[in-house]
Amino acid sequence: MTARLRDLDQDLDHLRITRKTLLVLAREPGPASPPPPAPAVPDHPAYQQILTLMADTGQPSRARDLCLALDLPLARKNIENTRAKLKRLVSLGILVEIEPGLSAEPRP
Repeated sequence: MTARLRDLDQDLDHLRITRKTLLVLAREPGPASPPPPAPAVPDHPAYQQILTLMADTGQPSRARDLCLALDLPLARKNIENTRAKLKRLVSLGILVEIEPGLSAEPRP
């Protein structure tokens, strides 16, 4: 009977140690997950030009402003094409839309 009590005390000590270890591990942050991969920019050079202009100005821009900066005529088709490109960049997570029609680079 004494030997059995000694074994149970030893098992109880092991359980206490295990409990303490698990509590410590639960409080410690786990390994940092790797950052998500950067979204792929479409291959068309117009996207590169838009992103370059956005980076140079550092300000939110509208399609019309970008057309002016790109020396495109302010024709409806040019503004709509630029707007579509901005929307695509927003949907890919490369740009953010601050308000309808106003796009900017995301803040870090």
